[in-house]
Amino acid sequence: MRILLVEDEPILRAQLRAALVEAGYAVDEADNGRDAHFLGETETFDAVVLDLGLPLLDGLSVLKRWRDASLAMPVLILTARDNWSEKVAGIDAGADDYVTKPFHMEELLARLRGLIRRAAGQASPVLRCGELTLDTRSGRVTLAGQPVTLTSHEYKVLDYLMHRPGAVVSRAELTEHIYAQDFDRDSNTIEVFVGRLRKKLPSGLIETVRGLGYRIAAS
Repeated sequence: MRILLVEDEPILRAQLRAALVEAGYAVDEADNGRDAHFLGETETFDAVVLDLGLPLLDGLSVLKRWRDASLAMPVLILTARDNWSEKVAGIDAGADDYVTKPFHMEELLARLRGLIRRAAGQASPVLRCGELTLDTRSGRVTLAGQPVTLTSHEYKVLDYLMHRPGAVVSRAELTEHIYAQDFDRDSNTIEVFVGRLRKKLPSGLIETVRGLGYRIAAS
């Protein structure tokens, strides 16, 4: 999953980035509203963490412009302590949830997981496909109760597919969602990751739809 992190305070942004990367996300960053607006309109993200107090263009204006342009990615806003009017304005502008500064990193990650699940139509934090399970909270994958060891990129591919059971996902879409913008992307490596996953998972679980992409069987 790919996240846009928008925060102008360097230390907090570095802390958030480290926590998001450790949680398995590909992360793009912006430290001002103008760059954030541009990235949101030109790149594909599964969710955005957006501070409202930004230079050049405030976060609320960025959010309104995204929604006016029919961009529907989930947005988690960061608001000041006890500023209820800022929270209301953010929700009214199209935010999906908020976290009040200072916050516990675990809470932010939990809220982010919830936003991504709901955007994909998933209610439970544990994704299931037959005997295969993926716990989005811990990153643990099991098959018939036994742990499955995956590399970080194998996990990212499986995670994205399991959030969209029954849907055909192209190689280009997978590439956009598992790599950050500054990563040397190569869609051909997706075939490698899928091939490795197939060796670790039941036969036929990940289908190739010729000319279109991949599909994981719905439960």
